Amino acid sequence: MKRLPWIRAAQTVTLTATTVLAVGQANPATASDNGLSIRPAMGWSSWSFVRRTPTEAAIKAQADALRSSGIAAHGFVYVNLDDFWMKCDSNGPVVDGNGRWVVDTAKFPDGMKALADYVHADGLKFGLYVTPGIAQNAVTKNTPIAGTSHHATDIAVTSTSEKNYNCKHMYGIDYSKAGAQEFVDSWAAQFASWGVDYLKIDGVGSSDIPDVKAWASALRASGRPINYALSNNLAIADAATWKQYANSWRTQGDVECYCGPGANGSGYPITDWPHVSARFATAASWQPYAGPGGWNDLDSLEVGNGDQIGLTADQRRSQFTLWSMAASPLLLGTDLTHLDSTDKAMLTNDRLIGVDQDGVAAKRIVNSGNNQVFSKREADGSYVVALFNTATTGSSTVSVSWSQVGFTGSAAVTDLWSGSSQGTVSGSYSATLRPGETRLIRAVPAGGGGVTVEAEASGNTLAGAAATAACSTCSGGAKVRFIGNGAANYETINNVTAGAAGNHQLTITYEVDGTRTFYVSVNGGTPVQVPVTGTSWSAPAHATVTVALAAGTNSLTFSNPSAYAPDLDQISVS
Repeated sequence: MKRLPWIRAAQTVTLTATTVLAVGQANPATASDNGLSIRPAMGWSSWSFVRRTPTEAAIKAQADALRSSGIAAHGFVYVNLDDFWMKCDSNGPVVDGNGRWVVDTAKFPDGMKALADYVHADGLKFGLYVTPGIAQNAVTKNTPIAGTSHHATDIAVTSTSEKNYNCKHMYGIDYSKAGAQEFVDSWAAQFASWGVDYLKIDGVGSSDIPDVKAWASALRASGRPINYALSNNLAIADAATWKQYANSWRTQGDVECYCGPGANGSGYPITDWPHVSARFATAASWQPYAGPGGWNDLDSLEVGNGDQIGLTADQRRSQFTLWSMAASPLLLGTDLTHLDSTDKAMLTNDRLIGVDQDGVAAKRIVNSGNNQVFSKREADGSYVVALFNTATTGSSTVSVSWSQVGFTGSAAVTDLWSGSSQGTVSGSYSATLRPGETRLIRAVPAGGGGVTVEAEASGNTLAGAAATAACSTCSGGAKVRFIGNGAANYETINNVTAGAAGNHQLTITYEVDGTRTFYVSVNGGTPVQVPVTGTSWSAPAHATVTVALAAGTNSLTFSNPSAYAPDLDQISVS
């Protein structure tokens, strides 16, 4: 967060919890309710390395390597077959008698069920790939829709071309027509019968939301738990929709550079640093939408084959660190049959995996050129902090104060890459980093230090018109606006912890041009007026008041029944 040389303080007010504030409850967007992906998926995907030439033998070899290398024992369990498994002719995907893609038996002579069975026998899970719409060949043949009296031409929108990267020739589907949902249901049922555990639907854009909903319904009705992933470069404007229906969603384009010597840029290098470093901004902007059941997918993790991947060892550690801090799915894109020993040590570092699997997406708290810092608070009250130098030349000293992280005082620090203790560190933490290097630490506050919560944090409650907005000068890159101007428009910051009951100092960070007023209540108590002043909607200012908190978890509600309050950036409690 940008720190200003001045602080404007409101009058000191003591807040107590005596009566209940009569306001309605919020209805925040919920995560997918299919019971899957409570933590981000981990495994391997064929696209980065195998790419356009998948075969039955190649997928089996990667599955065997995932198991025999010991990586699967650390949680990497999905073996996902991406594009180019289906048979194509000049009119697009070849279809079966019910309009569904057929397997290219030249590549997969035993079929998909046999391949899934093989993967399952390795103790792993099997994933597959599809794109929205219905094949042109199905419409040309007017194939019947399984279990109905309807046919392909009854549901196809031939004026709409759906994105398909391999065979092309896919039409849109009109989901208002009878038979449309049943078509997708029959396809999902077929995948379930093959033993599919993970389904990636690719080429999805905002215009495909009806397809996203239809596939979500079909997978739930299939009788098999199937992790549901959306791809790629999805619009953040529709993030609440992706979160409602899917278990993960690609936040950006491909991480592959397509700069290898083979056809279509295949071969090594698989990626490069610009394609990885571009994820720092999207990890920050998408952070509020991640949580149990639904995750921001930063694309394949390109760790496994050493420097030939196109990244230095420092850059590979930085990629793994960023993905883990973002709680992204960890889907390897490398050749597991030729693992590099340095990279294998990275992939079997359970401290790093634990950071990913804690189910918390980190906020960016320092964004200063090549110096980047992300932080998150885990359930046990410890903080995980990642410092990065994203430059390609020159070392840099990256620093962060504990108050920026979310507490005050001192902390016991552990380096999570090495596992070594850094001792007790007071006030702030710094590291001098090589270009592309990262430092990942766990900080355990000493003596129950304070807590800082971002207004846009996913665990908070936004009611009525209150909404998250981007803010380049704000902590974490976002704030909450449209609080107030009516009792129904408010924000409750939940999970504010206090080690002991009593008075605590509350620092409110906000943006406003002029004078406005917050009404603040603790644990639903009587709201108290806190007038504040600022000079700009893009310059964070601070007000400090005293609040009486209960021991343990508390909530703070910000409102204004008659006028708009300032924009809320974050709160800190000592």
